[in-house]
Amino acid sequence: MSIHASLADGRWWTLTLAEQLGNAGADVGRAIRAKAASNAPRFEAALERALELLDLTLADPRLSSPRRQEIARAREVVCDYLVGDNEFGSTAENLDAWFTSFALASRRDR
Repeated sequence: MSIHASLADGRWWTLTLAEQLGNAGADVGRAIRAKAASNAPRFEAALERALELLDLTLADPRLSSPRRQEIARAREVVCDYLVGDNEFGSTAENLDAWFTSFALASRRDR
């Protein structure tokens, strides 16, 4: 069952990459804040939404292989930070900055 059923039906792929990553990043940010507040239900819901959006982005047929690899790595870093051992040494600030750059770019492109 898809959380974002209307997006999974192809509407997600009508968005620019910046819009896709900006939206996924909003849920990453929600997951980070919920984890910091020890709010497990909100954390789990936000993480699940973020990962689904990143997976939808990875499935976008418009992506080149190098771009797909970069997004897959970003997904790996998000998981490592939020539920792993943080082997990459990520911070909430650098994850937020990476995703926010896409949200800002999508606004400039309008």
